[in-house]
Amino acid sequence: MTKTFKIKHNSNFDRELGLARKVAEYSIKNKDHFSFKDVAHLGLRYTLANSIMWKYGRNKKAKVIKSVPLIVRGTAIRLVGTTLKVKMLNFSLELPKVIKFRQIELDKEYAYITHEVDCARPIKARKHIGVDLNTTGHCAVVAVRETGKVYKLGKKAEHIHKKYKQMRRKLQGLGKYGMVKKIKNRESRIIKDLNHKISRFIVNLAIKEKGGLQLEKLQGIRKTTKSSKSFKYALNSWSYFQLGKFLEYKALLAGIPLSYIEPAYTSKSCSRCGLLGERNDKLFKCPNGHAEHADANAAFNIALLSPSIIQLQEDRDFCKRNTDVRQRATN
Repeated sequence: MTKTFKIKHNSNFDRELGLARKVAEYSIKNKDHFSFKDVAHLGLRYTLANSIMWKYGRNKKAKVIKSVPLIVRGTAIRLVGTTLKVKMLNFSLELPKVIKFRQIELDKEYAYITHEVDCARPIKARKHIGVDLNTTGHCAVVAVRETGKVYKLGKKAEHIHKKYKQMRRKLQGLGKYGMVKKIKNRESRIIKDLNHKISRFIVNLAIKEKGGLQLEKLQGIRKTTKSSKSFKYALNSWSYFQLGKFLEYKALLAGIPLSYIEPAYTSKSCSRCGLLGERNDKLFKCPNGHAEHADANAAFNIALLSPSIIQLQEDRDFCKRNTDVRQRATN
């Protein structure tokens, strides 16, 4: 699989970045027909211009450009010891270790280095671990089917969202929109760090238990879920996609199997008898008398279900070998 990390550089690429922006703007305006001949007069090297044209010309959604990095493919990168060199840009950078390059992206301050990472050999799962991701309460509730153990993680995320929502509302009332943006970025960084810690705990648990992870397939849930006005903020601020991605790449590196199941009735069915019960906030009641924490019940259901729609992260990584997409991965 590939990972990307960033290192600060001290080079000046203002001229090249300005030309790269012009190439990207041309590619967006001429998606049906773009060729290097049309931008050759700008003076940007063919290798750099071609990478930018393919990245932005193929992106149908790209309409407004905020920043355009210089994209250097692995074939144009040399490694002398632990020193990275790009001859066409007269650029060199000291790296912490020897790595196998896929590409690097350069902006005004940082070099984003995408490289190959060797993954652990996939283990044969002996236990089934269900992960229920939630908008309210705990971010993730994890249940181990064979042992009956339940782990509730990330309860402070809901408090963080409410705290920063109130701060932004107050600043908006005062007209301090610059501070609103800074507060929003701070909230995102805190939640990202929390998701990293949650995903690390879950993968470490899977390693310890020698189990495979199962999650619900939640793509598009914001569009399909009917919610009250008071619940919409919690739904829109839910970072299930980010947490799922962190789980995917950490599990892949550790050799832990990870699969997705359809989420239908995981919250409404009893994990003991399978009958449909009643859920009232965080309490689930079965017609047969069994009562349990609703998220724990859902996590056991996720672990119990055989993944009829299964998508292993190895397949996802193989099919998405597009290193144009910047992914920052941290341990």
